[in-house]
Amino acid sequence: MALTFANLHTELGLKSLNEFLSGKTYISGDQLTKDDIKVYTAVLEKPSVDLFPNAGQWFDCVSSKLASRFPGKAVGVRISGEAAPAKEASKESPADDDDDDIDLFGDETEEEKKATEEREAAAKASSKKKESGKSSVLLDVKPWDDETDMKKLEEAVRSVEMPGLLWGASKLVPVGYGIKKLTIMMTIVDDLVSVDSLIEEQLTVEPINEYVQSCDIVAFNKI
Repeated sequence: MALTFANLHTELGLKSLNEFLSGKTYISGDQLTKDDIKVYTAVLEKPSVDLFPNAGQWFDCVSSKLASRFPGKAVGVRISGEAAPAKEASKESPADDDDDDIDLFGDETEEEKKATEEREAAAKASSKKKESGKSSVLLDVKPWDDETDMKKLEEAVRSVEMPGLLWGASKLVPVGYGIKKLTIMMTIVDDLVSVDSLIEEQLTVEPINEYVQSCDIVAFNKI
């Protein structure tokens, strides 16, 4: 059953609240709830400890809880005018009452949960990007002989695809006796691509080894 506190801006209303709080720390149960917040907002200022010791102690307790929740320095404000009589407020339906509650400690809404999850995901992604460095690698790819089709050799090399691997510019460089080698750049994500594994498990095995005799790392630079 809902509790009713009337005219908390008057001594009569504060007296009723003070009597209710006798032997209690909070309005409902032994923890701070929305009930405390709602009553707290209806009390214009701290009740006199001499006149209303229970209400004064309760007011200090709620203030302390709110202060720890909102650590910013307040300059202090006053709201002019009298509080609305409780009888008028009681005319509203229970459903409307719930909608008007000041919920400072309630559960997160779906929108708030989604926003929190998005922030956490973005933070993880940002952290992962910082941890996963990139490198620029220059490879020499050598054919078997001068009869090797270098165009097909390059096509075979570029056919290797994997996450974190991006092939770049290339050129053919003469090495002697009519033989040319393929010099090709690639950019890799260090956490995803091992150059040694790429050479041993991709570039120098079937079917690419039909064209490729060997691969050498010419340059390896962190980006």
